[in-house]
Amino acid sequence: MSRPGTDSEQAAELLSAGQEERVRAVMALGGVPFEELHDGVQQVRLRLLERVAKGVEPPRNVSAWAAAVASNLAMDWHRARHRSGRLEERLGSLRAATGDTDGGEEARVRALTVARGMESLPGAQRQVVVLRFYADLSVRQIAQELGIPEGTVKSRLHTAVRSLRTALHDVEGA
Repeated sequence: MSRPGTDSEQAAELLSAGQEERVRAVMALGGVPFEELHDGVQQVRLRLLERVAKGVEPPRNVSAWAAAVASNLAMDWHRARHRSGRLEERLGSLRAATGDTDGGEEARVRALTVARGMESLPGAQRQVVVLRFYADLSVRQIAQELGIPEGTVKSRLHTAVRSLRTALHDVEGA
């Protein structure tokens, strides 16, 4: 028989410091304000602990699982709040998450364009873009974590990237 708290301690240790940073980055890129990122990490930990409490095995790839949960939490955050007026907050979160507070004018314009493009994407497309390009999950991992076919992931990525590319070209051409 195991000691009390052993499962909880073990589950908490499954989320390493690097995975916590990845969760913060995924949530920040998903539009969650910087001041709420800590709560998001705690939510991911809580969901991991709930799995253990229910007797469910920890995920095989905790990092991919945590990134998918973080992405879902970011989508939940958007559903709970209106999107208007959140663009500057998102850019601040991105800068704080990456440590970039004094980028050049061109970089700021590009970041603003990408943020606007990301904000204009439907939630499902934004989610797969964040998981693929920012959390660095494979198409197969995204499909497994979201419970959707790989073809759906590919289709959403293709459509989202095309939209973002068009937005960037429009700004560069102006």
